[in-house]
Amino acid sequence: MPKYKHIQLSGRFMPILIVCFLLFYEAPAQKSELTHIVFTSDLHFGLYKSTFRGNSQVSAASVNAYMLKAMASLVNSQLPKDGKIGSGEKVASISALIITGDIVNRQEIGIQSASKSWEEFSSFYLYKNIFPAQKNHPQICLLPGNHDISNLVGYHKPMNPLFDSSSYLGIYRYMFPDSNQVTKINYPKERIHYSKDLSGIHFVFLNLWPDSAERKWIEEDLSGIDTSTPVLLFAHSSPDVEAKFFINPNNDHTVNSKDKFENLLSEEFQDGLQVSDSAKQEQQAFAEFVRRHPAIKAYFHGHSNFTEFYTWQGPDSSLQLPCIRVDSPLKGKFSAKDESQLSFELITIDSTNRSIIVRECFWNKNWDSPGKASISFGSNFSFSF
Repeated sequence: MPKYKHIQLSGRFMPILIVCFLLFYEAPAQKSELTHIVFTSDLHFGLYKSTFRGNSQVSAASVNAYMLKAMASLVNSQLPKDGKIGSGEKVASISALIITGDIVNRQEIGIQSASKSWEEFSSFYLYKNIFPAQKNHPQICLLPGNHDISNLVGYHKPMNPLFDSSSYLGIYRYMFPDSNQVTKINYPKERIHYSKDLSGIHFVFLNLWPDSAERKWIEEDLSGIDTSTPVLLFAHSSPDVEAKFFINPNNDHTVNSKDKFENLLSEEFQDGLQVSDSAKQEQQAFAEFVRRHPAIKAYFHGHSNFTEFYTWQGPDSSLQLPCIRVDSPLKGKFSAKDESQLSFELITIDSTNRSIIVRECFWNKNWDSPGKASISFGSNFSFSF
C-alpha cells in the first residue's frame, strides 16, 4: 500500500492561501425579503355590470365579492416563473390592500345613494377578514376619487340626494381613527392624505391629484424622511389631470350645468375657461415638483381604468416618471366589454435588492374552467431604487 505523508504548511504560505480563498470563494446568495401589496381602484359600488359570468345586470357588490375571493387566493399561491422578482416563489401573505378612489359611484338619478353604496363596500372590505389564509390582517389604504368627492360637494347633473358625504366621510374616519367623532366634512380643508413606511419605502397617499395644496403637504411630509428613502405616490387621477376637476374660473365659481367644472381640487383653473381646455400649466407645476424631488420613483393611479405601465414626461416632455395605471372591476376601458380582461395588480417589493415589480393579475379568465388557478398573470413592470 502506498504511504501518504502528512504535509505541514509553514506559516509563510498562509497569506497566499487566504488570498486564494477570498478570490475564489462564493458567498451563499442572500434570500430576498419580499413584501406583497394588492392594488386596485374604481370599485363603483352602486353600479351594475351589464354582463358578468353568464348573468346580466350584475351589481357592483357581487362583482367585487368575486374579485375579493380572487385576491384572497393569492395567499400561498405561486408567483409566475418569469425570471423576475420572486419568480416561482410562494406568496406568504398580503401586507396591504390599496384602493385609490371612486369606491362608490356618483349618486346620479337612478343610482343608489352614496350612503347605501358605502354600507355595501364596508361590509365587504372593512369588517371581515378578507384574506382568511393568513393570520395577520393587511393594512387597508383608501383614497377618495372624483365620484366620492362629487357626492360630498355636489355635481352639475341632478343627484338624489343632492349631497351625501357618506363615502368621503367613511374614508376619512377609517384612515384617521381619531376622527370618529367627525360628522361633517369641511371640504377642501379636511382632505384625505397620509403616508406610511413599508419595507424601506415611503408610501404617500394623495387627495385626488397633487394640486398646490397637496404639494405643500408632501413637502412637509418628505421633510421628515431621509432623502435616500424611495417615495411612491398614490392618487386617483392620472398625472395629466383634467381641467374639470379644478375650481370653476367663471363668474361665481360654482358647480353648474353650463360650465361643468366640478370644484374637486383646491385651486381655480388657470389655463382657460372651459373643461375642454388642457391643464398644461397645472401639470407643469407638478412636473417641476417631481423634478425637485428625485426620491419620487413612481406614481400609481386609477380613474381611466385599464392596466398600463408608462412613463409620464410632463407637458414639456422633460420628465421620466414611471406610472402604473390599474383596471376597474366595473368601468374598465377594455374589461367592461371583455370580462376576461378584468384585473388588479400585485406589487412585490424586494427590500434586499431595493427593487419592485408590479404584476397584472387577471382574475376572471378561468371562472368557467374548474381546476384552473383563480389568477392568471399578465404583463409586468419592474424598476429598482
